[in-house]
Amino acid sequence: MNDERRTIGTDGAAGRGTRGGSPSSGARSLAGGKAAPRKPVRKAAASSTTESSATKPARTAKPEIPTTPAVEPSTPAREKPRKTAAKKSDAGRPKTPTSTTGGSPSRPRRSTTAPGPDAAPHLRAVTEEDAAAAAAAAAEEAARETRTASGRATLPGLPVEEVLVAVVQAAQRILGSDWEHRLAVAVAALRKRLSGDFEVDDFGFDPQLAEVLTAAFEPIAEKWFRLEVRGAENIPSEGGALLVANHSGTVPIDGLMTGYAVKRHGGRDLRPLGADLVFALPFVGQVARRAGATLACTQDAERLLGSGEIAGVWPEGFKGIGKPFAERYKLQRFGRGGFVSSALRAQVPIVPVSIVGAEEIYPLVGNVPSLARLLGLPYLPITPFFPLLGPLGMIPLPSKWIIEFGEPIRTDAYEPDAADDPMLLFNVTDQVRETIQQTLYQLLVERGNAFF
Repeated sequence: MNDERRTIGTDGAAGRGTRGGSPSSGARSLAGGKAAPRKPVRKAAASSTTESSATKPARTAKPEIPTTPAVEPSTPAREKPRKTAAKKSDAGRPKTPTSTTGGSPSRPRRSTTAPGPDAAPHLRAVTEEDAAAAAAAAAEEAARETRTASGRATLPGLPVEEVLVAVVQAAQRILGSDWEHRLAVAVAALRKRLSGDFEVDDFGFDPQLAEVLTAAFEPIAEKWFRLEVRGAENIPSEGGALLVANHSGTVPIDGLMTGYAVKRHGGRDLRPLGADLVFALPFVGQVARRAGATLACTQDAERLLGSGEIAGVWPEGFKGIGKPFAERYKLQRFGRGGFVSSALRAQVPIVPVSIVGAEEIYPLVGNVPSLARLLGLPYLPITPFFPLLGPLGMIPLPSKWIIEFGEPIRTDAYEPDAADDPMLLFNVTDQVRETIQQTLYQLLVERGNAFF
């Protein structure tokens, strides 16, 4: 049975529709319109990127028949503004060349031509070798500038002028304003000693060495111990005299302080009378002799006083410097009055000297008698810092010192033969001891705190 309906297909024949004879084209043919021309279909490219026009020749596009499509495509209309905006935003950026074979951008090649005067500077990574070379060049330049400024070879970055100014200021504070003169005197004395041009007296006293030791001891006395001297006018400006002082401090530094005070404030050299142990020590005995000390015996004392020298004696001896800290500033026995006998025979005045400050430099809290006898010492001191801190424990504490020279006790009212009277010796000795003891109590009250 034949179906008389016209099938929609190519040329009106029945069959399956094709691309050229699709239902839509058949409908348009029935309506009297022309079928839309087929668009040429391009094959997909092997890669996702567009071939560069610089490397490949431009292709000739096939001519297309201008037709009016039934429905206008909407995709190109939407993409056009986006491409325009992208071009505007990338207008100021440098273009990066892309690879013609891969999908990722390739590295830019270095230009082999020299940059022009208006070209931007070429940047590169700084390696460790470059940084080390630059640091060495900067250090050499700084050293050259320092040598040029100071006129001598110095360490780089060392302020030579500031260091010299600081050294001069420290010397002025410690040694005084006349430190240059004193330094010149010390150098001149050292030159004479090296050449052998110096003299000593019969007791071994060397005035030049005593001058140098006094200058060296001054910073310790003035800055560390903050020495205050009272009654310096009682030191005789000429003639002989016997200074009698209290003894304390574990180490006999009070003898050095008394000698410094007499030399600095009285202008005289003190001739200390020392015990046998002082001259038995290997090095200390020689220095003590050159500094003016001599043995504490009646013959030497009378010779010194008779020749117009100022002698010094500490009658307490080892009992005074070895007493415990709990008995500080309590005078021990002054012996049998041998110093009074020497002063009576030489007809010189006796000047009582009171020393405050020596008891606190080495507070004696213990003693080791057995070890002291083994070493041949009168005592072996134990302080709060020695031997616990070793050599640091031997540094004296910075206590405040006061040395007062009392009014001289005249002996020229007695005959020289009165030195054989034991009662007179006892009375004069007790008078000197009581004067020193009462003065010590008074000075302790006036000084207040021992360190501040």
